[in-house]
Amino acid sequence: MNDSQNLKYPIGDFTYGQSFSAGETEQHIKAINQMPFKLTELVGKWGDDRLDTPYRPEGWTIRQLVHHIADSHINAYVRTKLALTETNPTITPYEEGEWAKLPDSTLDIAPSLVILRNLHHRWVTVLESLTDTDLNRTYFHPGSQRTFGLREVIAMYAWHGEHHYQHAYRLAERNGWLEKNV
Repeated sequence: MNDSQNLKYPIGDFTYGQSFSAGETEQHIKAINQMPFKLTELVGKWGDDRLDTPYRPEGWTIRQLVHHIADSHINAYVRTKLALTETNPTITPYEEGEWAKLPDSTLDIAPSLVILRNLHHRWVTVLESLTDTDLNRTYFHPGSQRTFGLREVIAMYAWHGEHHYQHAYRLAERNGWLEKNV
């Protein structure tokens, strides 16, 4: 993987179509549970200079990244609930790049960090209650023309949270911000 790819996919790209064991799904749910706390610990006290720094050339700023994670995980939570209450529902895709340009992406990150903490509390409450039958429920994504099972969705969002956390973490590492995380 070249430097550009390392900056874009610091933990590698997510591999679709995998099968996940009960133990792996449990670990993925734990990762989803912890992500808001890890992210807040890392970026919660950063000033505007750091928050307005892109994590890679031509990438989003950390501020946009935090708001994107909230947007994305709100959608994931709703999609999870749709899959649990409807038979293979067709979900509505969204243009994440366009959402990142909307005025709320310039706000302080505190509202999105609070959303993530509370959203993940609700989401994990649902995820931890799922039976094997529930975990086999699906939704259809018309953008990718794929059906996603909840086991894969849980793995994908555990990856997604860590993927973006690593964007911020590695930027902080490169810039020497970890020692003085204020």
